[in-house]
Amino acid sequence: MITDSALVALAGLAAVVALLFLLITRYKWHVFLALLVPIVLFALIPGIDRQTFIEAFEQGFGRTIQSIAVVIVLGSVLAEALKHTGGIERITASMIRWVGEARMPLALTLSGFVIGLAIFSDVGYVILNPLVHSAALTSGLNMSVMATGLVGAMQLTHAMVPPTPGPLAAVALVGADIGRVILYGGLVTLIASLAGWVFARAAGPYIESPPSREFVGQSFADQGREAELPATWRAYAPILIPLTLIAGQSVAAFALPAEHIVNRAMLYLGWPVVALGIGILLAYSNTKADQAGVRTAKWIEDALRASAMIIMVTGLGGALSQILRATPAVDAIAGAVAATGLPAIFLPFVLGVAGNMITGSTTVGVITAASVAAPMMDTLGLSPEATMLAGAAGSMIIKYVNSSYFWVCTSLSRMPLKSALLSYGGVTLVNGVTAMAVVYALWAAGLL
Repeated sequence: MITDSALVALAGLAAVVALLFLLITRYKWHVFLALLVPIVLFALIPGIDRQTFIEAFEQGFGRTIQSIAVVIVLGSVLAEALKHTGGIERITASMIRWVGEARMPLALTLSGFVIGLAIFSDVGYVILNPLVHSAALTSGLNMSVMATGLVGAMQLTHAMVPPTPGPLAAVALVGADIGRVILYGGLVTLIASLAGWVFARAAGPYIESPPSREFVGQSFADQGREAELPATWRAYAPILIPLTLIAGQSVAAFALPAEHIVNRAMLYLGWPVVALGIGILLAYSNTKADQAGVRTAKWIEDALRASAMIIMVTGLGGALSQILRATPAVDAIAGAVAATGLPAIFLPFVLGVAGNMITGSTTVGVITAASVAAPMMDTLGLSPEATMLAGAAGSMIIKYVNSSYFWVCTSLSRMPLKSALLSYGGVTLVNGVTAMAVVYALWAAGLL
């Protein structure tokens, strides 16, 4: 039976969510203030001890920031280097060469899978958009077939696999093993990316979305700039080596004794600060002579600016999580979920969907799901890794008109709104459902 204090706390939590929705959708507040104000007002709910609330806010915010802030900044610095040094174009060119121009939609989908591991999805699409139009014109395929798999795959890995900001933040909030999240998240997103490609091939031909000649001659392939790009291994190394080191730390800890020399070495090399630092050195080694000095300094400044919002929102997520731990609302929600008989793994998934639909941001959706679900993990019997991945899967369903990524892809692909809703809304639905199905299968099998 739910106690009176639990009912009051639940009502307060519902009011926080409703106010968050109102501030973002009606009044267009920035997500930082839209989160901060409802959380602070939560202290005014009857029965909430103000001193306990303040301590929980400060502890939750501080502990979360101290564990993840530097790593988020390093991930952003790495993304800036890849964006400016030709790494994204080289990865795409190599994937086209390996898969074949005759299977260009698949090549672009797999490129998106890799690119989304390191940079924001909208940045990746801006860089590759001219190539997508050119390939569609050459092959006679429409933009829905050519671009949809790419759009979905970049969003998938950006939402589910560190070192992108949302997954990094969620890992910190739930206390997950980052190496295990990379390994399982990589498997989940690869399967879901291929499902998105199948959707694009099956549904795309029936969606009106002709390519535009406006971008002809603007891609690196059309301009003959491929020879200027870094070597293939130099493009992949800044992404794959850090991921391998971080995942390798988890594998070594599982397979080897604590005092084993390999385990001790991987403890340091697989520390995200060191692993991403190595990736940054590799990425910046691809800079050209005219990019050195002032330009690279500006890239780092841009990365710091981009990181600030993510760090602050993550800190607020940690504060909310710590505050909820001190209220009976957590046990009430977890008990209600258990009473329904539904698998507990679907709670963080639903929270991710809600966070995404309210804010339009995958990153905020991932953080919201982790923040609210973290205090309930023990009661629900969920591992941190399962909680994080389920919330991330929900956070990318469905990209529609409240998402900046949706509008970037829609405007650059020159797609009518109806076609974009069918293509990009459709593929993110397929991606998210498939990702959740794989997460559920891994969880049910006892692997997560």
